[in-house]
Amino acid sequence: MTTEPPWSAEEHERALDGLARRENFPIATRLLPRRHRADLRAVYGFARLVDDIGDEAPRAQRAALLDSVDDDLDLVFKGRTPGLPQLRSLAGTVRARGIPEEPFRLLVQANRQDQVVNRYGTFEELLGYCSLSANPVGRIVLHVFGAQGRGLEEASDRVCAALQVIEHCQDVGQDYRAGRIYLPGEDLKRFGCAEDDLARAVTPTRLRGVLALEAGRARELLDRGAAPLLSGLHGWARLAVAGYVAGGRATLAALARGRYDVLACPPSPRRTVLLAGWARSLRREGR
Repeated sequence: MTTEPPWSAEEHERALDGLARRENFPIATRLLPRRHRADLRAVYGFARLVDDIGDEAPRAQRAALLDSVDDDLDLVFKGRTPGLPQLRSLAGTVRARGIPEEPFRLLVQANRQDQVVNRYGTFEELLGYCSLSANPVGRIVLHVFGAQGRGLEEASDRVCAALQVIEHCQDVGQDYRAGRIYLPGEDLKRFGCAEDDLARAVTPTRLRGVLALEAGRARELLDRGAAPLLSGLHGWARLAVAGYVAGGRATLAALARGRYDVLACPPSPRRTVLLAGWARSLRREGR
């Protein structure tokens, strides 16, 4: 019998709707044709389910719940009906778009890693985590739009890793309260930060230095990935991915505007900045 998550499918759908209303959620997704919106919603629904299990389920149940997701993935890729509603939604997208199994398995593996690894020593180690938690999403999205191949995967990986690092910069306080620190330990040490700096009401100057460093690395990754990725995409795929890139850049701008004080003033990307960046990405990098 399939183990059920400790929340209902309706609660999951409400959480997914809330994600879609976030300022830095790619607004281009809401402009896509219904077929693409449905497929992306199924993909994001799967990712959200796995993240919720890894972050919010009772700790003693997480391994079994992640096992149930893996079991349902077995059924999906055998052409059988899975038990979890999120996996049933995903099954149609997998079949219609010919999406391979590996990226979904990696997303589950990332959440398994979160249960046993809560610190990263170097930026390279953090990028290794991003290869499990973020890069697979980009590869799935390429399949949704039929844009896989053509050397786009490496560029997509850079963009996705950048977006994940940006999110870690945004969520420093929240992650620390959950018992995790994604900022590289060697960088915290270099700037003289103690772990309890992440629990303060106002971000200390030394911690802002670390955040500025990681944001700069994310910006470099985004710049290196966005141009080749967008130049290789066309139509709806280019529109959607330009939205992701613009969301990342708008968040970087918000971090800098707030002087990296993410503990007292969590960054909120301005819609005007996002829209301008989206249009700029389409014009310049999408040529």
